[in-house]
Amino acid sequence: MQTVVVNSSVSSNALINFAKSMQENVMLVQVLVAVFFYVNCLMILTFLKKEAFRDDTRYILFAQTLFVDSAFMVLSDLLLMGSFYKYPIHQIPCIIMCTILNVLFVCTPLTLVAMCLERYVAICMPLRHADISTSRTRFRGLLIIWSISSIIPLFTLVAYLAVIPSGALLSYTVCSVELMLGKDWQAQARAISFQVLFLFMIIIIAFTYIKIMIAARGASSENKKLTSKGLRTVILHAVQLLLCIMQFLNPYVEMEAWKVDVMVFANVRYSNFIVFIIAPRCLSPLIYGLRDDKFFVVLRHYALCGLDSLLPAMFSKVKVRPG
Repeated sequence: MQTVVVNSSVSSNALINFAKSMQENVMLVQVLVAVFFYVNCLMILTFLKKEAFRDDTRYILFAQTLFVDSAFMVLSDLLLMGSFYKYPIHQIPCIIMCTILNVLFVCTPLTLVAMCLERYVAICMPLRHADISTSRTRFRGLLIIWSISSIIPLFTLVAYLAVIPSGALLSYTVCSVELMLGKDWQAQARAISFQVLFLFMIIIIAFTYIKIMIAARGASSENKKLTSKGLRTVILHAVQLLLCIMQFLNPYVEMEAWKVDVMVFANVRYSNFIVFIIAPRCLSPLIYGLRDDKFFVVLRHYALCGLDSLLPAMFSKVKVRPG
């Protein structure tokens, strides 16, 4: 009898410690999301404040990436919080949220591919870059990106509505993306669609990298720096795309972890959220916001609320007395 009481006490303490640890992890996620959301919003503000950025295809695609990544992080964080606290919501807003999340999930890598193609045109076809990169071309490109991004999520939505029991839309549930993958054929069809789409994106990024690498070998010393920077940008985009692809595998990894133990499942879901959801969304600011000289100067100006332009003038007024 005493042994049973001791085991029960140990199990209870383990659950309490686990719950406390997960609470700390969730709070850490909120801090990370808040920091990166602030940085992304600051960069979006920087883009909107300068007309030169709003007329450049490169920066327009970058701004779209910031917007999509920020929205994706916020919605993913809301689902994570709802799942952690087991907060049920109505089925209809849950379905809408999951569909938007799926659209954003596809939109990010497609925008990365478009950015790689833009660098390919700028480096390998500099004389035609101005003719290709027009406002009409940008509008069509953005329309194509959002249209392709909506195909798989809309198919998932229609398939889910076709098999959902009558009256289930009026019920409440703990919202998650896996909710819309109740049947095996739904998950398999979605997986195959994503695999084909990501395969095409990998081929396009590999094509742009090879073309830019060939151009770098034959470039003059003046253009060497531009082509080398373009190569590094394409490589970083490829890393982002790889992390996005790994995120697609998250539900399947988490399902296997759920079969092992609930604690293992919680730790795996937390790790996946940090590595494959937050991390890829933090690379965009590093790739363009900090590596781009023109954008970084304007970003620093707004980040410091204009103090960067006042400090040199203030120091110039200070008279240095001879020792």
